[in-house]
Amino acid sequence: MSAKKFHSSLTLPVAISLAIHVGIILVLALGALDFFTKKLETPEPAAAAPVQAVLIDQQKVAAAAEKIKQEKRDAERREQLRQEELERKADEARKAREQEQARLKQLETERKQKEIETQKAIEEAKRKEEQAKQAADKAEKERARKESERKAAEEAAKKAEDKRKAEEAAAKKAEEERKRKAEEERKRKEAEAKRKAEEEAKRKAEAERKRKAAEEAARREQELADMMAAEQATINAARNRQLVSERDRYTAMIKATIQRNLVVDESMRGKSCKMFIRLASDGFVTTAEAREGDGVVCRAAKAAITKAGRLPVSPEPEVYQLMKEINLTVQPEI
Repeated sequence: MSAKKFHSSLTLPVAISLAIHVGIILVLALGALDFFTKKLETPEPAAAAPVQAVLIDQQKVAAAAEKIKQEKRDAERREQLRQEELERKADEARKAREQEQARLKQLETERKQKEIETQKAIEEAKRKEEQAKQAADKAEKERARKESERKAAEEAAKKAEDKRKAEEAAAKKAEEERKRKAEEERKRKEAEAKRKAEEEAKRKAEAERKRKAAEEAARREQELADMMAAEQATINAARNRQLVSERDRYTAMIKATIQRNLVVDESMRGKSCKMFIRLASDGFVTTAEAREGDGVVCRAAKAAITKAGRLPVSPEPEVYQLMKEINLTVQPEI
């Protein structure tokens, strides 16, 4: 607390206390003055009496003044203690605030650290997922081999189970033989053996259940993959048939266009020419070459193609890819 606030909080109580004490002193002073006046006006039998009365009144005034001073000192002391208590509480509040700020800073640091750890965990999970995928692919390749091994393991497990049962029967018989000599010990060991056997059986059963579940999941996944592959193959085959059909249809249209523009005469009867044609995506003929056949027919076919300028082409890009370079035989229809 500042000196100004301290002085302000101290002034009011001290002023009140001083006012009260001054009032008491004035009352006492007035009473003493009245007393002296009466003594002067009244004849006294002896000279020693007024001196004694004045002395007694002065002692009372001094005592009252001392009491007032003591009360003032007590008030000041109480006020000082109150101010010290306020300062102590303010200091405690400041320290508590600083501790809270430090705690919040620590929490923020921990939050950032957790964010870093979370990011690392995500990256690690992705890496493990990729490893698991690779392991699953590898496991699928070895599935057929492991299936054979599984059957052999099941047979071995059955033999082991039969052996265990036989051993348990022998142990039980031996335990019955020892019953006469150590009944309590036999019961304890039998209970322990039974508990371990049950735990082992449960463990094997759980392992077998998990193994079968994993195999069933792998089998279903493979069946789904096979089904999807077969479906895709069917779709692709249908699409290929459709594309080939479209290619053949447009090829027939190209032949019909060439026939319409082909100038023929009787000498071409029964003759043909194999042509190589390269087309742009809009059907524009960029190349028309005679590869094999009758020269007259080849020249007429090339002239017919040139006259047409553009030949029918499918607007579908996949069909165009199949027919952008075609080889066809031109045979005049006479």
